[in-house]
Amino acid sequence: MILQPIKHEVRQPPRTTKDAIVDRSTAIEAIMVDFAKRTCIEGEGCNPIRYLWTDAFAVCNYLELFRKTGKTHYREMALRLVSQVHHDLGKHRSDDDRSGWISGLDNKGGETHPTLGGLRIGKKNSERKKDELYDERMEWEQDGQYYHYLTKWMHALDLVSKSTGDPRYRRWALELAQTAYDRFTYATPANAKRMYWKMSIDLTYPLVTSMGQHDALDGYITYLQLNQNASQDSSMPETMQLDAAISDLYRMSQAINWESDDPLGIGGVLSDACFLAQLIVEERREDLSVTLYRLLSYALKGIEGFMRTDTLKYQARYRLAFREFGLSIGLHGIPKIKLLLDQHAGYFAEPIQIEEILDALEAYLPLCEYIENFWLEGENQKSSTWTEHLDINAVMLGTSLDPDGYLRI
Repeated sequence: MILQPIKHEVRQPPRTTKDAIVDRSTAIEAIMVDFAKRTCIEGEGCNPIRYLWTDAFAVCNYLELFRKTGKTHYREMALRLVSQVHHDLGKHRSDDDRSGWISGLDNKGGETHPTLGGLRIGKKNSERKKDELYDERMEWEQDGQYYHYLTKWMHALDLVSKSTGDPRYRRWALELAQTAYDRFTYATPANAKRMYWKMSIDLTYPLVTSMGQHDALDGYITYLQLNQNASQDSSMPETMQLDAAISDLYRMSQAINWESDDPLGIGGVLSDACFLAQLIVEERREDLSVTLYRLLSYALKGIEGFMRTDTLKYQARYRLAFREFGLSIGLHGIPKIKLLLDQHAGYFAEPIQIEEILDALEAYLPLCEYIENFWLEGENQKSSTWTEHLDINAVMLGTSLDPDGYLRI
């Protein structure tokens, strides 16, 4: 198995901002306690504010706080958040003519299978109706379902099962995975499989027909994770295996160029690489090494492109924190991959080539501290780009400060 080397040019990250002396565990606890109060995970007399992407990262953060501190309250918050997401985003909106579970199940069935109809994004505005004209600007603000948000939630549910020992959460993740695959994928006239980027709330029609650059990749790696963990669970029926979906997602993902100079996209590729490296070791899957190398290669090219934009030198009002945190979270996975490679080199094909590209990526690890320190500064948190996206910014800052909860499978 030959992995083709790539050329790279290391560009130095900007110097870090003034020292932000922070006790990370204290900072994360403060962030997640504030988030719980602000979005009504805790408290009475307020309506929960749920958004699927943010909540997936939040569940991982609460589970990690429980693991690190031993405070059962944090695991209870994770479980409460899961329940709120299912009972809010698993049902039709309050301003919709429809009501109940979006799966169409009755109350009893919906409680047993809360993810069978997928989960809404949680946008403030209702979805575009099938007969309404498409408006690209408005579409960003309208509800529906995103495949890449669903994969984040599958990952979070799988981690809840691992933390609690309760197989229900993994079963819900598997049901969501199958539903998402069935509804988001379609066959072209040439019988090639493709994916829609955005679907209606009830998954009956596409809202955006183009295919997301990393959706098939996210699905492929997330489904590998679910399959691997489900295979170790004797209570999980064989009918819940995702082998067919995995094969299709692999073929779709391999046909796409994963390179991007968007920090969130680069970070997603690096996070996927971290998940894949763990699967290589746990499943003794040397054959996955080619995909791992490709992921790392595209990420390195992407970082080079991102650094050439010099956006990290911009003032806060011109930057989007959560996109930068996506990059820092992904970069935090590099030392984890390197440790796995050092300890289990025999499980990887061409480990020396993989190590070389990891060495090149390590040159960008200072970006993590730079990004985190910049957004920890109170003055930068006063910018409109921080306050207008407060929940997602804060939660992903918490993940970046301690990414173990999210990056572990």
